[in-house]
Amino acid sequence: MTTTGIDAIQQSIGTEYVSDWVEVSQDMIDRFAAATGDHQFIHVDPAAAALTPFGGTIAHGFLTLSLMPMLMAKTDMPRLAGARMGVNYGGDKVRFLTPVPSGARVRGRFVPLSFTEKRPGQYQQSTQFTVEIEGKEKPALVAEWISQVFV
Repeated sequence: MTTTGIDAIQQSIGTEYVSDWVEVSQDMIDRFAAATGDHQFIHVDPAAAALTPFGGTIAHGFLTLSLMPMLMAKTDMPRLAGARMGVNYGGDKVRFLTPVPSGARVRGRFVPLSFTEKRPGQYQQSTQFTVEIEGKEKPALVAEWISQVFV
């Protein structure tokens, strides 16, 4: 990401930014299961998951969503210079469309939709977020994500 002023961020609205590929390993899935307490067999038991229509373990949908900050950091999407912090505000239209198999590589596509001042020193940003799975036509996830940026 590059730091820039408000005008440049507003000019980036509608521009697509694409991240590098990241592997979703079984170790990543297992650590997410440990952190969240979601140990459903389709995520953590390769032998049992192999007998399902998925053919093996898959990442949690919320793990896929939680990759957003890491994937965004792997783009040149502009970020506000002088920002003290950013916080998640929520998501709209979040859909988990295709399971991410263990060992698959994913990347993020980000399209800034809006960047508006809510009050002095506080901005709200809306971003279209899509997670692609390498070699698959249908994305794993699509969401419209809203965050607050404080300067």
